[in-house]
Amino acid sequence: NSYLVLFVGWEGVGLASYLLIGFWAHKPSAAKAANKAFIMNRMGDVGMMLAIITMFKFFGSTEFSAVNAGVADADSWIPTFLGFMLLMGACAKSAQVPFQAWLLDAMEGPTPVSALIHAATMVTAGVYLVVRSGSIYQLSWQAALAVVIVGSVTLLVGAWIGSSKDDIKKVLAGSTMSQIGYMILAAGIGPAGYALAIFHLVTHGFFKANMFLGAGSIMHAMNDSVDMRRFGGLRKAMPWTFFTFAAGYLAIIGFPGFAGFFSKDPIIEVAFERGWVFGLAALIGAGITAFYMTRLMMMTFFGEKRWEEDVHPHESPATMVIPLVILGIFSVIGGFLMVGGITKWLNPAVGGTAPDLHIVHFSWETAATLLVVIVGVLVGWLIFRKPIPTTRENAPLYTRIGDNALYGDTINEYIAVKPTQGLAQATALLDRRAVNPAVDGGGRGLVSLSGLLSRLQNGMIRSYGLLMVVGTAVLAAVALILGQLA
Repeated sequence: NSYLVLFVGWEGVGLASYLLIGFWAHKPSAAKAANKAFIMNRMGDVGMMLAIITMFKFFGSTEFSAVNAGVADADSWIPTFLGFMLLMGACAKSAQVPFQAWLLDAMEGPTPVSALIHAATMVTAGVYLVVRSGSIYQLSWQAALAVVIVGSVTLLVGAWIGSSKDDIKKVLAGSTMSQIGYMILAAGIGPAGYALAIFHLVTHGFFKANMFLGAGSIMHAMNDSVDMRRFGGLRKAMPWTFFTFAAGYLAIIGFPGFAGFFSKDPIIEVAFERGWVFGLAALIGAGITAFYMTRLMMMTFFGEKRWEEDVHPHESPATMVIPLVILGIFSVIGGFLMVGGITKWLNPAVGGTAPDLHIVHFSWETAATLLVVIVGVLVGWLIFRKPIPTTRENAPLYTRIGDNALYGDTINEYIAVKPTQGLAQATALLDRRAVNPAVDGGGRGLVSLSGLLSRLQNGMIRSYGLLMVVGTAVLAAVALILGQLA
């Protein structure tokens, strides 16, 4: 019931993520990825801690009820500061720009971890945080605008990355960033978007966990390969994986009747109500999503086989297929089951005013979204139905930029890593040239002084008596002089 208790769980899932990303500890890449995720999340936690400290200082409590009551009467800068600090924590936990770089490397962990923690639960915690803090963001248009901008930018950045990667898990990781961007966008819009953000959070958990586990099934059949350039034609060898993955594909692109259609399209509508720039970003993101997911389907399940001779694709055992079937079913009907009452149920809990959602709904935004989705699917099909090159030679510029994750690691290197290393080196130099000489010099001075004083301790009574007489005379002279001055 408080931000402090929330923060304990927040750190708990961060620790779990760190330990699971580095599960294959014998791989240096896994160890580095775990450290990267842990450090970047700690950077976001600085914002969370500053927000919690500020709440306690000004409201005397971190309980949600006390904060909601106190922030209404607080100075205007307080909700703005709290909003930005909480957004900092949400960005790190939910892999939103500018703290998005860790999620792609997190794919080093076991695939069930990617499905559960890095698609369906932990990375959506930032969405919950923003929605839960709605009373704060409603009092600061600056912080709310920042949330909307972060969501809009991230949904496009994640889609760009997903369009460029050949690693099937990293395509899905970029997709996760993008879809959470939609949720953050909805959460930043305000009361009209809170319930929609949580609705898409739930449906996304169905179809994204489905596809991540589907990727694990493919890896199981392909000797742990994740390179889609080495797949092709797997629909015949892995029919169960193909059909369940196809359900997730249709859900994420927003095909009518599937889960994503009911939860994502309303976000695009309220985004246009917030501003045409944000609505256009959400609309373009929907088209790119359709493109890169069609690219994934074509490269993985269609065309000629491109795997090595020692690889023998086969369907996964029932222990892997049954979860795929369950999640595949909910990828189809999950949105349909909730659409009639989800906003009515959530609005009172989150202080929202999201409109009632209906199974059959038509608007110009829905029509435009369906049109760009069809265009994205067609472009993906036309490009990737042809033989696929197995190298990156002569790749277009947008692909090279996306494959480098828009150079997020390079930017972080120059903004955070190199300045920190420079500060550490400067501190080490100061330590060697100033602090150590001062400490060592003081030590040597004390040793020399103690050597001089030790000569007075010679054990001879006449010397001690002489010192007492001289000392008494000096003290008497000092007292006499001070008396004359007084």
